[in-house]
Amino acid sequence: MDKYDIRRQHRELYTCSSEDFTEVHVPEFGYLAVDGTGDPNSSEEYADAVEALYSVAYTVKFTSKKELGRDFVVGPLEGLWWSEDMRTFLTRNKDLWSWRMMIAQPPWITDDMVDDAITAAGDKARVKKKPLPSLPRVRPFRLTEGRALQILHIGPYDDEGPVLQRLHTQVMPERGVTFAGDHHEIYLSDPRRTAPDKLKTILRQPVTGIQER
Repeated sequence: MDKYDIRRQHRELYTCSSEDFTEVHVPEFGYLAVDGTGDPNSSEEYADAVEALYSVAYTVKFTSKKELGRDFVVGPLEGLWWSEDMRTFLTRNKDLWSWRMMIAQPPWITDDMVDDAITAAGDKARVKKKPLPSLPRVRPFRLTEGRALQILHIGPYDDEGPVLQRLHTQVMPERGVTFAGDHHEIYLSDPRRTAPDKLKTILRQPVTGIQER
């Protein structure tokens, strides 16, 4: 049985240059998602949200394999980030950030399957007496980003500021585009097992031509 792997199936979206921004077209994907606010480095809400997200993701995977005979690799953690003042991403004032953490799903995973997996994950957590306080906030979510610019950032998350500064003040004006969606990050490395200077993160910004607005 071949495993579906979104990073192989859509290689152009999960690999890119670390030297310059490249343009991609991102079709609609289904995700598991959970929303929150605040600094991900110090927020208990963030840690709980990610734990709940992975619990549901692996429940969906095992159910798909058992009931449908279709296995897949759980995709990387992804995040949409926004703020009332976008300059907070350049200054790294994380307390003012809002986030939506996500894990992409194969195309055959339905909303009903996600809802069933959330229920099953909750039942399992109760049996193990290991609460998942953010589990009720996990939900199916669909996103179509369309035209986007992205780059591979190698290094600590807090070093992203200059890269985003270049995107916002140089690259986007030069290409005649403006914001058309939330800042999107795709985490290709596990921060628990990877040195900060070797972390690999795709930074993606949906855009549209200024004349198209």
